[in-house]
This record gives sequence, C-alpha cells and structure tokens, in this order.
Amino acid sequence: MKQQREGYRNKRLNARNLLIRCHTRAMSVEHLRKDLVIDAELAGNTLRFHTTWGLFSPRAIDEGTLLLLQHLEVRDDDVALDMGCGYGPLGLSIAQRAPRGSVHLVDKDFLAVQYTQANAERNELHNTHTYLSNGFSHVPGQLRLSLVVSNLPAKVGNEFFQILFHDARTRMLPGARIVVVTINGLRDFVKRSFNETFGNYSKLKQGKSYTVSMATLPD
Repeated sequence: MKQQREGYRNKRLNARNLLIRCHTRAMSVEHLRKDLVIDAELAGNTLRFHTTWGLFSPRAIDEGTLLLLQHLEVRDDDVALDMGCGYGPLGLSIAQRAPRGSVHLVDKDFLAVQYTQANAERNELHNTHTYLSNGFSHVPGQLRLSLVVSNLPAKVGNEFFQILFHDARTRMLPGARIVVVTINGLRDFVKRSFNETFGNYSKLKQGKSYTVSMATLPD
C-alpha cells in the first residue's frame, strides 16, 4: 500500500512538472513573437526598424547592406528601387536621403513587405511605395528609375540575376545607376553580367566578405 501511494505521488509530481515545462515553453514562444527593434545610424541618419524571426538578418542590419550604404551616392531627387527590400534598411535609408525623390521597395515575401510598410510609417518616410513583386513582375511598367539597388541573395541562381539585370535596364533612365552588393564569390559573375548588359562595370568596394558593384546605363 505504501509503495502504491508513493507511485501515485510520483505520477502527480511528474504530471505537475510536465505542466510547468509546457507553460514555461509556451511563455518562451510568446516572447519570441514580439518584434525585435533595431536603432541604426545609416549614412549619418538614425532610423528605427522593427523586425521579426523569419526575415533576413532580424537581429541587426547585415554587413552587406551596411557596406553598400557606406559607398552609395544618393541624389536628393532620385527615383529608386530597392529589390528584395527585407524589412527596409536599404530603401528607407535612401528615401531619407532623397526627400525630393521617391523609393519603391519590393520583395516577394509578404512578411517583408508588411514590416517595410510599418517601418516607413514609423520613420515618417512618405516618399515610399512598398509592394509584393518577384523581381520586376509587379513594378509599374511606366516607372523610370534613376537608381536601382539590391543586396543580392547568394543562392537564388545566376539565371535570376540575368533576368533581374535585363529587366532593370529596361526601366532605367539614361545615366541611371544600378548598385548591388554580393558575396565575394559572385563578384566575377556580376562584373561579367554588368559588362554584357550595361557595357560597363565599377567596383565601388571590396571587403572581406562582400563586394559592392555598380553599372551605369549609357546616355
């Protein structure tokens, strides 16, 4: 009888411990649902970004984006496109530096578009347009751009980049610039593709892991 009571007691303790662990795990998951907040100084200006798990580089603005912004010339009337905007650090920084222009920020990820829109409102950047698009698929056909930027992902395939560069060329104004940052392993491919598509190539900066490349659409 004593052993039976001990057995019942142990079962109750185990059940209680299981409930405690489940409750603790649920609280931990709920904590993960909260937005992460990044306060960043980009090109001399401060911006606040809300991010979340599932977006690219949610803890901090990634090294490639920072390198591109450090070496990007923005005109105050640029009409720009940020291809693959994530939660918006690249395109929103450009919008802040181009008060007389406008910036289109596109991504194929609904969550990225949602967070970019919220971050644009949060930073009172009203010269922005954010929407879903796979490459240029939903970019307005009449839009003519003076600047195209992108932090190109490493694993989408060179074929996608070839389509992207071709489509960018058809939307760019004479003298417009396309500036991209890639891992160093894609540097030679971008150089070759820019020369084939635009007839020129400039390496703005090569760091330890990333390269910033530019081409200009001839007049």
